[in-house]
Amino acid sequence: MNKENASEQEIIFGIHPVMETIEAGKEIDKVLIQKDLKGQNIVALAHLCNRLKIPIVKVPIEKINRITKKNHQGVLAFISAITYASLDNIISSAYEQGKNPFILVLDRITDVRNLGAIVRTAECVGIDAIVIPDKNTARLGSDAFKTSAGALSRVPICRERNLKGTLQFLKNNGLTIVGCTEKTEKLMYDIDYEKPLAVVMGSEEDGISPECLRMCDEQVKIPMYGKIGSLNVSVATGVILYEAVKHRV
Repeated sequence: MNKENASEQEIIFGIHPVMETIEAGKEIDKVLIQKDLKGQNIVALAHLCNRLKIPIVKVPIEKINRITKKNHQGVLAFISAITYASLDNIISSAYEQGKNPFILVLDRITDVRNLGAIVRTAECVGIDAIVIPDKNTARLGSDAFKTSAGALSRVPICRERNLKGTLQFLKNNGLTIVGCTEKTEKLMYDIDYEKPLAVVMGSEEDGISPECLRMCDEQVKIPMYGKIGSLNVSVATGVILYEAVKHRV
């Protein structure tokens, strides 16, 4: 589920207000632009978003109308509840402190309650950072903040445009990429969690995307002994993160 429930305090609408908000340095989750909307201001807004790596989503006007009935001019932006962190800085800082980095990568987790619960667990286990894609992910607004029990303000979140490239970056920096997937026979107990590590979790619908799964150095599964074949992704994340913690403490 990926509903766009947002309070008046979380959205900015109208071309100029959105551009002014971005230029003022506010953190933006994404910008919705009405399909087929043209003009110099729209081009300028698109260039600004691309330069600052803010996701743009082209949508029917009906979708924007469902979010606000006010004079939006076909443009709406969601203000983020957090400030995104630099993955490069986090990895460098971990190594400088003599730590083995511990990173969680979330591939297309679109349910805001799942995302919030995952962030809460990640904070409890001491994750150094969570990586999310800039598209096809739950919005980090007040709902996610509440579900995380405030953990969103404590765990660095890194928003990346290309998860495949990000996984390669992590590999280049010495991290082992572990994908949690049902598409393997190796159990999660059978790998080394003590080294620099990135755990990848995929969407409940179809798991880790094929291109990200190919980047994993290890593919492991959580054993299932009942008749239901899978766990909720937030529960599965907790299971494998605590398995990792058991070996890292």
